[in-house]
Amino acid sequence: MRAIYRRELQSFFHTMVGYVFIAFLVAFTGIYFMVFNLNYGYPYFSYVLSSIHFVFMIAVPVLTMRSFAEDRKNKTDQMLLTAPVGLWKIVFGKYLAMVSVFAVPCVIYLLFPLIIMTQGTAYIAVDYLSILVFFIIGCVYIAIGMFLSSLTESPVIAAISAFGVLLLFYLWSGLMDFLPGSAAGNAAGILILATVLVAGIYQMTKNWLIAAALEAAAAAACAVTGLAKPSLLEGLLASLLGRFSLTDALTGIAANSLLDVSSLILDVSLAGLFLFMTMQMIQKRRWS
Repeated sequence: MRAIYRRELQSFFHTMVGYVFIAFLVAFTGIYFMVFNLNYGYPYFSYVLSSIHFVFMIAVPVLTMRSFAEDRKNKTDQMLLTAPVGLWKIVFGKYLAMVSVFAVPCVIYLLFPLIIMTQGTAYIAVDYLSILVFFIIGCVYIAIGMFLSSLTESPVIAAISAFGVLLLFYLWSGLMDFLPGSAAGNAAGILILATVLVAGIYQMTKNWLIAAALEAAAAAACAVTGLAKPSLLEGLLASLLGRFSLTDALTGIAANSLLDVSSLILDVSLAGLFLFMTMQMIQKRRWS
C-alpha cells in the first residue's frame, strides 16, 4: 500500500493538480476569512467553513476524477489488478493519497483562528473542532468521488458525475421540502428508492434472485404498513432522507457551537460504505 500511496501522491504534484487544489481552497477560504472575520469582526472561523462547504462541488471532482478512470483509460489498471497486492491496499492507497492532499489546506486553516486571536476574542476549541469536521466531510466527498471514478474510464465523466452527486448533497435539505407528505406518496417514493437501490445491488452482484427478493420485500412492507397503519408512512420519506444531510455536523457547530455526534457518525459510515463499494467495483473488474 505504501508504494501505491507514494505513486498517487507524487502524481498529484507532478501534474500540478495538487498545487492547484491546495491553492484554490486556501485562496477561496482566505477571501471569506477576510470578509467575515477581519472586516466584519465575526469571531468564529467555523462560520467561514460552514459558508464555503459548497466549494467541495468544484474541488473534489478535480481531485478524484483521475483516481481510477485514468488508469482504465490508459490500461494501466491491468498492472494493479494483476499485482500480488490486496484489493483494499489499492483502494486505500489511492484514497489516503487524496486525503493527504486535502489535509494540507486543512492544516493551513489552523492558522486562521490564531490570526483572529491576535485581533481580539477567539474561540479556538470551537474553530479547531469545525476544521476537524470540515476535514471529515471532505473525506466523505473524496470517497464518493473515488467511487464514481471507478465506474467509468473517462475522467471527464467521473468529474461531471461527482459534481452532480455533490450538488445533490449540497441541496439535500432544501429538496426535503418537496417530498410528499401523504401515506400513498411516501409509499410510492419508498418503492422508487428501493428500486434504485436494488438496481445498484444487482449491478454489483449480477444475482437477479437477490434483487427480486429485496424488491418484493420492500413492496410487501409498504403494502402491509399502508393497510395496517397508514399514519406510519406519512412524512416517513422526508424523515428518513433528511438524516442524510452530510453537513449537519458543521452547520451545528457554526450555528450553536455544538457537535452533532450522530451526523458525524453518519459521515464516517458513508465514507466507509463508498470505500467498500469501490472495492467491490474493482473486484468485479479483476474477475472479469
